[in-house]
Amino acid sequence: MSGHNKWSKIKRAKGAADAKRSKQYSKILKEVAVAVREGGPDPESNPRLRLLVQNARGCNMPKDTLMRAINKASDKDAAVMQEITFECHVAHGIALFIECLSDNNMRTVANIRSIMNKNGGTMETNGSLSFLFTRKGVFVIPRKPEMDVEELEMALIDGGLEEMEVDDDYLTLYTAYEDFGNMVKMLEEMHIECESAELQRIPNTTREIDPDSMRKVLKVISLLEEDDDVTNVFHDMEIPDDFEEEE
Repeated sequence: MSGHNKWSKIKRAKGAADAKRSKQYSKILKEVAVAVREGGPDPESNPRLRLLVQNARGCNMPKDTLMRAINKASDKDAAVMQEITFECHVAHGIALFIECLSDNNMRTVANIRSIMNKNGGTMETNGSLSFLFTRKGVFVIPRKPEMDVEELEMALIDGGLEEMEVDDDYLTLYTAYEDFGNMVKMLEEMHIECESAELQRIPNTTREIDPDSMRKVLKVISLLEEDDDVTNVFHDMEIPDDFEEEE
């Protein structure tokens, strides 16, 4: 897991500062469409949907908005959302792994290709860069004053906890991909609500580049994140704690 901690903190801080609430909602609502089609509209019998309901609550999505999305996804004539991934290289060999949800593959491919072409990036064959990342379960939990962090950490090992990051406001838990469901179940049984719970692609190692190049890469990532079909962009760039992004 060496090298991912600062990356994950920067990613969360940057996401909190930059992401529009509408983008968060859009991502969850698209994932709801996939979850309902795969496992039905009842969160009690559909673990993936149940987790999305929890994530929606964590980002303060109105309940009516969520219920409309579930009902719409239940309609047999609803647009079919597909999960698509892209693997790209940008400045100085930085690798990007891009996850999308789309009802129009041709549009999504064209949009990603356009961003890469305009910013000096290259689209690689799927599977050629995935080995640079490891899929992990990542759970962000608001830290409450009454929490005994050491005791909680010991208890969560049975749920597959590999590592816990602790700061003043949050606990961030990491599990192996195959233990994601176990941790979801354990947190539910312990009545611990997450602000977010998702699978992320954590870089196995990170690359150091100069600040100007970092800003160029972050610009490309921002352009990708602005696309409606893009749900996540992961990278293997090392971002120092003292790095300042231009406004």
